[in-house]
Amino acid sequence: MQAKFTVKPLSRLPAKPPAITSEKNKDVQSRGRLRELTTELRALETKLRAGGGPDKIEKQHQQGKLTARERIDLLLDKDSYRQEIGLLVAFDQYDGGAPGAGVVTTVGRVKGREVVVVANDATVKAGSWWPETIKKILRAQEIAMRSHVPIIYLVDSAGVNLPYQGGVFPGEYGASRIFYYNSIMRRYLKVPQISAVMGPCIAGGAYLPALSDIIIMVEKTSFMGLGGANLVKGATGQTIDNETLGGALAHNEISGVAHYRVKNDEEAIAKIREFVGELPRKESGVRSRESGVEPKTPEERIYDLLPEDHRQHYDLRAVLDCLLDEGHLDEFQADYAKEIITGHAQIRGIQVGVIANARGMFRDPAGGPPKFGGIIYTESAEKVAYFIDTCNRHGTPLVFIQDVSGFMVGSEAEHSGIIRAGARFVEAMATAAVPKIVLTLNHASGAGYYAMAGQGFDPDFIFSWPTGRMGVMEGESAVQATFGSQLQELKVKGNEPSDKLISEMQKVRDTYERDLDAKYAAARGFVDAVIAPEETRDALELALRVSLHYSGPHLGQFILPASLT
Repeated sequence: MQAKFTVKPLSRLPAKPPAITSEKNKDVQSRGRLRELTTELRALETKLRAGGGPDKIEKQHQQGKLTARERIDLLLDKDSYRQEIGLLVAFDQYDGGAPGAGVVTTVGRVKGREVVVVANDATVKAGSWWPETIKKILRAQEIAMRSHVPIIYLVDSAGVNLPYQGGVFPGEYGASRIFYYNSIMRRYLKVPQISAVMGPCIAGGAYLPALSDIIIMVEKTSFMGLGGANLVKGATGQTIDNETLGGALAHNEISGVAHYRVKNDEEAIAKIREFVGELPRKESGVRSRESGVEPKTPEERIYDLLPEDHRQHYDLRAVLDCLLDEGHLDEFQADYAKEIITGHAQIRGIQVGVIANARGMFRDPAGGPPKFGGIIYTESAEKVAYFIDTCNRHGTPLVFIQDVSGFMVGSEAEHSGIIRAGARFVEAMATAAVPKIVLTLNHASGAGYYAMAGQGFDPDFIFSWPTGRMGVMEGESAVQATFGSQLQELKVKGNEPSDKLISEMQKVRDTYERDLDAKYAAARGFVDAVIAPEETRDALELALRVSLHYSGPHLGQFILPASLT
């Protein structure tokens, strides 16, 4: 369901959060920031989903082919939730000429079974591979490998985008790693791989379907070959057309490379759905969806809960009421280290362990100074490490609700052993073999972002609301770190900052404001998707069901069977 909002221009946030003098003033404050950011996100998504635009879509239709998104719509179960991965990747690069990096990567359901889909978007530079295309395909393959769900390739690509071949062809995470993953899935992990060649499939890209379990080719529109007709003529002098060289009939009747020949895209999609329906089902341990289990508060209420200024406090428990079944949280150590919340809950009937950063001020029962929500202290690090270990022993997947500003610093924190406690937190999280799902609400800052299952620790999925802000620190903190000594020196001398210094400080603020934006992180693949609040339960449920398809350890990109290690 998409929310409908009026688009308003975003104003720059003030340098400091506005003072709140009363509850009445607090209630009067606008709660429009999340709505505005979500509206901006929706507009950007609509633009990106148009691919190369109406002319390129019409050209695809004139060739007798469906577009990548039309193919996916036919493939996935109607009215089932799907989660596109990496839609925003590269949207702010190449002068806007690479929407989606020319490939659509999606998690969804086929005949009730969770699958991963990779579909070249031929409306974008003929589906050629940019450096970011490789990143998206590898991410999709890693999801399939870690969770052992089928992966489906809808191939329609002209090959490497040659001007950018230096970022596509070589390197540990270049195009060759796609075929490495193909091979690992095929030989060791037994992950079903189904390929439909629905357009060109040229050069090294031909190994992607060749390393799949099943290859379908479409008559008259598909071609598969290590070199096209023009390259063959230049290399060997042989004159031949593509259909004779590597068309559907040639690879089904002569070479035997392909397994099925179909008349059009619709038949190819129907054949894939038939294959998926024939795959044996393994018991995943996930209960069937319970009808009627809803959150305590509708998800749309989230728009009214998050503050206008990301630095202000809010009631995280009220947010959890919108995300958890019946808002119920069986809280673990509720009276201890209240700045971080841990507990057991359900999301659409799936049992999870919740770890969430509370915001606000919390009284120290020992009489010390109050603690700040969103900051990790020694006690909260120890609390979470113990909770993670417990969930890991019980096989309970973990959901991290991130709004973290970092670890506490200062003499008291250091003397309390925060480094050792933080290391225990990180180690427990990093080595937990259960699925880990991350949702960033506001801040994802510093080492706190790492501890709360940051991307470097291979969470199964990582999502952000449009309000997410990922970075080492906020812009104002960066200004203090960079210009603090100069400002102090000026203050001692009784002088004001020069216009040049003020301008330099503002540049730092502006750069950080841009780089901290959730869309900036998504454009670089640091999050799988930026999602709207009302999509959150759907996204979390699908991510959990995909992850729990495999009961083995969820560590790294994949784990080989014990018999091979």
